[in-house]
Amino acid sequence: MGKWLRRIRGAIGMGITWGVAWGVVGSVPRWLFGFNTDVPFPLVFGVLGFIAGVIFSGLLMLTEGRRGFDQMSLPRFAAWGAVGGFLLSAIFTRAASLGWADALAIAPAFAVASAICASGSLALARRAEMRELPDIRRDELADHEKRTARREQCLERRLTP
Repeated sequence: MGKWLRRIRGAIGMGITWGVAWGVVGSVPRWLFGFNTDVPFPLVFGVLGFIAGVIFSGLLMLTEGRRGFDQMSLPRFAAWGAVGGFLLSAIFTRAASLGWADALAIAPAFAVASAICASGSLALARRAEMRELPDIRRDELADHEKRTARREQCLERRLTP
C-alpha cells in the first residue's frame, strides 16, 4: 500500500508543479495584452496544468514504471508528455462540447505545453537525483569493496593449508 500512496503523492506533486508553471504562462496574456476576463487566465491554465501533470504522471507510471530517470531519454519523456497533452485536449474538448475545429486548434497547444513541462520535469528530477547520488554511490562502492575484500580473504584461507 505504501508504494501506491507514494505514487499518488508523486502524481499530485507533478500536477501542482505543472499547475504552477501553466498558471504563470496563463498570466502572460493579461500582462502583454491587458485582457480582463470573467475567469482569470492563470486560474484556468493552472487547473488545466494540474490535470495535465496528473495525466502525464499516470501515463508514466503505466508505461515506464520500472525505469529510473537516468534510464529515460529526454525525447521519450517529452513524447509521453505530448501524449498526455493530447489526452487532456480530448477530455477538455469533450467536456466543453467544442467542435472539431476547436479541438484541432487546442490539441497541438496542449501537446507542446505538456512536452515542454515533461522535459522540464525530467531535467529537475535528474538534477535532484545527481545531488543525492554521490553519497549513495560512495556507500555502494564501500559495500562493494567490503564484499571484494571478504571474497579475497575466503580465497586465501582456502588456498593456504
